[in-house]
Amino acid sequence: MSRRPVVAGNWKMHGTSAAATALAQDILRAIGRLRRVDIILCPPFTALPAVARVVKRRRVALGAQDCHWAEQGAFTGEVSVPMLQELGATHCIIGHSERRRDCGETDAAVARKVQAVVAHGLTPIVCVGETLQERDAGRTLEVVGAQLTAGLQPVTPEQAPRLIVAYEPVWAIGTGRNATPAQAQEVHACLRQRLAARFTPAIARQIRIQYGGSVKPDNSAELIAQPDVDGFLVGGASLDAAQFAAIIRAAAGVPAPATT
Repeated sequence: MSRRPVVAGNWKMHGTSAAATALAQDILRAIGRLRRVDIILCPPFTALPAVARVVKRRRVALGAQDCHWAEQGAFTGEVSVPMLQELGATHCIIGHSERRRDCGETDAAVARKVQAVVAHGLTPIVCVGETLQERDAGRTLEVVGAQLTAGLQPVTPEQAPRLIVAYEPVWAIGTGRNATPAQAQEVHACLRQRLAARFTPAIARQIRIQYGGSVKPDNSAELIAQPDVDGFLVGGASLDAAQFAAIIRAAAGVPAPATT
């Protein structure tokens, strides 16, 4: 089946509200009336309201970079899913490798967050990925498969079709290195097989799997051409409106505009 491409920009800890507003406006101008791809902007928490105002009435979704699994409580510094909903977020990145590495986030924590996100009707972007050591040891498929199975444990078959999965090899995030199209396809195909085993083959065919990890305009067309690559979770390049727009056009199969 044909899955609609989806491209998300993870701005990480970059940008004040004013800077995020300007970047979102620049991105909207750069993509024009492009309608063949779903676009999600994921600014820092503090910039969510500002970006929400920019994307209002446009077919661009608002995503958060993380959440807490509890609706409220004594969790200093955390943000709940209802709080994100109030700001207009419809998506939330869960289990990014930087959260796993820097904040000690476990597969169990990812599962609890996924459960909270889907329970409130938002779409989780569930991240999986292996380290360089794990890839060199030949454990890539084992590692990402286990992360996926654990993270999706609380998801029901009815909730599953709106999931987005993001494969981000840890060794390719912000390093300038990226998986080859063949490497990405191998992992994405494995993930889809896992989804079919966890749910059904029909449901697995509906779930979109993004690639992330040093995605740039010059490698995005080859990656999106792979049968199980359905879009991108973009880090650094999403902070440049022209680069991000070029990646979005590649995902949509739209040629770059002619230059004079």
